[in-house]
Amino acid sequence: MKSLKNIIKKIIILIIIIVILIVGKIFIDGYNMYEQAINKTSLSDKTKQIRSSNDYVKIGEMTEDYKNAVIAIEDHRFIEHGGIDYISTFRAVIKNLKVGELAEGGSTITQQLAKNMYFTQEKKFERKVAELFIAFKLEKEYSKDDILEMYINIMYFGNGYYGIGKASKGYLYKEPIEMTLYESTLLAGLPNAPSVYALNSNPALAKERQNQVLDCMVKYNYLTEVQAQEVKNLK
Repeated sequence: MKSLKNIIKKIIILIIIIVILIVGKIFIDGYNMYEQAINKTSLSDKTKQIRSSNDYVKIGEMTEDYKNAVIAIEDHRFIEHGGIDYISTFRAVIKNLKVGELAEGGSTITQQLAKNMYFTQEKKFERKVAELFIAFKLEKEYSKDDILEMYINIMYFGNGYYGIGKASKGYLYKEPIEMTLYESTLLAGLPNAPSVYALNSNPALAKERQNQVLDCMVKYNYLTEVQAQEVKNLK
């Protein structure tokens, strides 16, 4: 009996060592990926590239409703965290371990910006680590307004529209600052799955996603139930 317990104990220790080695390798590979990306193109150069677009929209040229809608649906703790939402990340890790792959990221707005600035959409644990290092660097060197502004200008909205400037003009024929609450909440939901929610091809699904945005805005105190329902009732 004692011998069996010793064997089990050794097996557990061996498993722990293997897990530590695997996690360590992923961390090192991710850091190397981060270093290569930053050395190839600095964060300041990437920022300049994004801001040089003719359709770049500054944070003051967006409606408060739109900014609030984006934060509510994408990353409601955006203002508080330092680049990573530990609560969402923990939930995502547990879910990923259950399925044995990187099925869910728990990504913050900062992490999504980091990914879109430097990496592909390929789901790899090493890329996720590299993304975290860039997210921390973004939070250190830029304000929350800067990060949100760049994120909104780099995201894909479907139908070939990258950034809120092109999306609002292409879908709504107006500038972002002119968007109504209805339009703001409609566009805020598109980047989650642009090919699914694209207004020109799937307006019904886009409306369903808009309702999710409105529910989140109520949940996080950006709108009242009455205001959200009024928007939901609009066609």
